Amino acid sequence: MRLDRTDTSFFGRWWWTVDRLNLFALLLLIALGSILVAAGSPPVAKRLDLPAFYFVHRHEAFLAIGLVVMLAVSLLPPVAIRRLSVIGFSASIALMALVPFIGVQTKGAHRWIDLLGISIQPSEFMKPCFAVVMAWVCAENQRRIDFPGYRLAVGLYLLAVALLVIQPDIGMTLTVTAMWAIQLFLAGLPFVWVFIMIGLTGAGVFGAYHIFPHVAKRINNFLDPAAGDNYQIARSLEAFKSGGWLGRGPGEGEVKQFIPDSHTDFIFAVAGEEFGVLVCLLIVGLFAFIVMRGLSRVYKENDLFAVLAVAGVLAEFGIQSVINMGVAVDLFPAKGMTLPFLSYGGSSVIAMALGMGMMLALTRRRYGSSR
Repeated sequence: MRLDRTDTSFFGRWWWTVDRLNLFALLLLIALGSILVAAGSPPVAKRLDLPAFYFVHRHEAFLAIGLVVMLAVSLLPPVAIRRLSVIGFSASIALMALVPFIGVQTKGAHRWIDLLGISIQPSEFMKPCFAVVMAWVCAENQRRIDFPGYRLAVGLYLLAVALLVIQPDIGMTLTVTAMWAIQLFLAGLPFVWVFIMIGLTGAGVFGAYHIFPHVAKRINNFLDPAAGDNYQIARSLEAFKSGGWLGRGPGEGEVKQFIPDSHTDFIFAVAGEEFGVLVCLLIVGLFAFIVMRGLSRVYKENDLFAVLAVAGVLAEFGIQSVINMGVAVDLFPAKGMTLPFLSYGGSSVIAMALGMGMMLALTRRRYGSSR
């Protein structure tokens, strides 16, 4: 198989138009995720009376599925990405509406639903599809005077947020809100509405603090660590201190013996203790590179839909990464949010792969074609 620029095969055209640097960065994240889950999950499996490598084998299977999804979606043209996002958003919203009635309750929240013996978190798949649907709505609003773009954008946002609050999932609600606001701002929303949205977001956080006890508890513990239970955060900070610059070595960490969520929410602490600050900086650099590289690819793009869709998907990717790593180093209140591709998970890994596949598809160079 040839890999030169004269190769006009389907794969050849994809290879020379896809953003290979971002693709390699994503592949490196996936490889790191396999290593970190292998390092952090065996003690968790033993505490749950499961085989030592139960989570490792499942995570590798999820990563393999996610890789196939990401590469397959990256092959699609923009019109197919729009159609896929509309179908995915509609299906996710339908399943989210069913979650309160037939969903599985975990830690007081209904976020999962069993379909044919497989547990799925519909809200994870809703996020990337929502970003692309909002991009299409805002782009159509600029292209057609008679299109009710902003009203449709607000209506779909309120529908998605209402279903998230019912679960409840306040962290994902804030992530979706930030992603949605960024897209509207890039689409040309007047500054007065930007300030109004900031005020409404503040009011929403204030309301969540007084309505949901678990939100109030996490915020209070963050503001006054001595007044509440900060066991996991304290252990996480000790892990970074113990790891130093070079880490204690693979398998030598102790934080995974004490933190129940060391393979999910606190996988960054496992990386800090066993592989050191330098590897943590590499991880932070990879996330920053993927976001900045993706944005730079659409910086001079004339297609507003591609610009807004890529910005929305990367905003979700970056915000979720910052929140997870920020919680691990005590910069944000505790929130059950995974670190993309590095934390153990099924729905989160595959849904993030779907979003990154859309990003790769929309940042491909299409020379000599009209978009």
